[in-house]
Amino acid sequence: MMQAPQTIERRRRGLMLILSSPSGAGKTTLSRLLLEHMPHLQMSVSVTTRQRRPSEISGRDYHFIDRDEFDRYVANDDLLEHAEVYGNFYGTPKTPVMKALASGMDVLFDIDWQGTQQMMRKARPDLVTIFILPPSMAELERRLRTRAQDSADVVAKRMAKAHDDVSHWREYDYILVNDDIEASLVSVRAILTAERLKRERQTSLPDFVAALQAERPPSD
Repeated sequence: MMQAPQTIERRRRGLMLILSSPSGAGKTTLSRLLLEHMPHLQMSVSVTTRQRRPSEISGRDYHFIDRDEFDRYVANDDLLEHAEVYGNFYGTPKTPVMKALASGMDVLFDIDWQGTQQMMRKARPDLVTIFILPPSMAELERRLRTRAQDSADVVAKRMAKAHDDVSHWREYDYILVNDDIEASLVSVRAILTAERLKRERQTSLPDFVAALQAERPPSD
């Protein structure tokens, strides 16, 4: 008589999914769509020393802290990455991210190549990195002008920075040319699904396979 298979809880370690791109290439839209369509995925919430804007909610958009607290994060090596932007400081707290990964949640990051480099030095095995390219620089400039959020001078500065950003494409695991947002979403979801199935992330596999091997073969 065949022995009933043992029930093993299927567990996996979460991953950190990084989306980077020049401004206007589509990473913010893709991030929003991913959060809407993929379960077990949450957005990383950074700390910042800048003032909260009226539309922002502390804990959802950012954790707003003062400079002394930020410096303590840095001194204690409690940030996965951090940077100064226009006189304000931003960083990704390590502890909540690591707790999420241990519980099987994936964490999404919308950061640039500099932040990605810092995270690669600290947590490379948990990272999946995607760089999003525009179909052309002319299309990127058209998108920046169409959204009408920036002055012509700011658009010019963003375009100049985009050339530097694009030069770092070789540092990423996956490269995506975003000429159609729906097709791009399908591609990113496929990457995330495949990365979740990697052997090293399925932490319950050794017990599951041991249970399979312990099952008795059917008797004649």
